[in-house]
Amino acid sequence: MPKSSPSLIDKFDLEETHQLLTGSQAIVRLMLMQHERDRRAGLNTAGYATGYRGSPIAGLEGAFLRARSVISKRNIVFNPGLNEDLAATALWGSQQSELRGDGKYDGVFGIWYGKGPGVDRTGDVFRHANHAGSSKHGGVLVLTGDDHTCESSTSAHQSEFAMVDAMIPVLNPAGVQEMLDYGIYGFALSRFAGVWVSLKCVKDNMEATATVDGRVDRIEVKAPDDFVMPPGGRDGTRWGSSVLPRG
Repeated sequence: MPKSSPSLIDKFDLEETHQLLTGSQAIVRLMLMQHERDRRAGLNTAGYATGYRGSPIAGLEGAFLRARSVISKRNIVFNPGLNEDLAATALWGSQQSELRGDGKYDGVFGIWYGKGPGVDRTGDVFRHANHAGSSKHGGVLVLTGDDHTCESSTSAHQSEFAMVDAMIPVLNPAGVQEMLDYGIYGFALSRFAGVWVSLKCVKDNMEATATVDGRVDRIEVKAPDDFVMPPGGRDGTRWGSSVLPRG
């Protein structure tokens, strides 16, 4: 009987559907799942993860670094930002990779991560990047690390108000499983509506460990079929768009 040699990398094996994951590991697996969902849909996509560490989302960088050998095989790049603003700006640029039709991939899906004070300082980028839009086969998740009880911050903070101000919809998962599920929905929403989507990340989820159902096809996304798109389509990343209609 062959000996089993388990490894932490096994957590990101998409053929092993049920896994014991932390919240940070769930985000890494989410990126892998999105790439595989795209592959099954006939899309050649890539992923980009960037941001700036800080509790309660500090462990995310380590999770990505430990899984670098796995994510690289899926065209997923992890590159921590020099600061929160530059990270968000780089992610904004990733949504323009197909702007001229000469990109290497059909689209680039990505995540930005940072704690509440980082959200504060990145407001200008969030507003303009969200107005610019996401690419049709890309999509962006904004992971906001919120410390409501001020356990590891200079002040208690939550990011919903900043997201509402930037017109970014907010998804609030209640556990590690929902971080996977809502992440899939978030990417789908970002692509359909052409907006950035926030995924709220509190310590109760990021630092928790839970057994999850990590099947790639667990979530079935059904886009609305009764919504009339504006002239020219929903894709905000196109030349010639104006902020307000001109009469």
